[in-house]
Amino acid sequence: MPHTKNALSFTLHLADTALILAQRNGEWCAHGPILEQDIAITNITLDLIGQARNFYQYAARLHEANENAVTEDSLAYLRTEGQFKNLLICELPNGDWAQTILRQFFFSTFQMLLFEKMKQSNNTQWVAIAEKSIKETHYHVKWSSEWVIRLGDGTTESHDRITKALDTLWMYTGEFFIPASYEMIEVTALKNEWMNKVKEVFDEATLTIPENVFMQTGGKNGVHTENLGFVLTELQYLQRVFPGAEW
Repeated sequence: MPHTKNALSFTLHLADTALILAQRNGEWCAHGPILEQDIAITNITLDLIGQARNFYQYAARLHEANENAVTEDSLAYLRTEGQFKNLLICELPNGDWAQTILRQFFFSTFQMLLFEKMKQSNNTQWVAIAEKSIKETHYHVKWSSEWVIRLGDGTTESHDRITKALDTLWMYTGEFFIPASYEMIEVTALKNEWMNKVKEVFDEATLTIPENVFMQTGGKNGVHTENLGFVLTELQYLQRVFPGAEW
């Protein structure tokens, strides 16, 4: 039973993180700087929603094993802030284009390494989801890293904007590598490789990795910023107002 409980919690963490970032990215739909990039961020949003659905569906099956039947929709729409286990960085406001880009780069680089690790798991469902999702995630990393370089090594204004984004977001990156009690992948082992990949892009973007920054944590265990409540209010509105509605 403890193993199943941990598997459920970890699966929900992965689902929640993908869903909340998708909801945030979706706010850019029809507001991107140019049409091509508007479509790109929207496609990434759809990829994340697909990942979230796969994880929620598996989580619902694990619930059934515990004789507590739920659905992917009830897990997404009927849980409260304290029950969500997403990373804090995903619930933060988008800010400007530079902040959204840098958040995507940080997260996608971590997610790519995590999925590579998950492919070695003895959980066949996680392996299947990771193998499918990592193809998308490689594109997310490529797209976002190219933008980081473009902004960092661009104009004075673009460099200033992504530097400001870095000051805002860096304090949330440590949570990637601080394991929750339920995590079944050794995330601490991913930190060095993540840092190396970030440094490689930052060197080209003329950006410097901050030092001695206090890291914010809590999202994995349901302790969130005030931002998540606003995200869920919009995300869950129809289901809350019209319970069980079908269309």
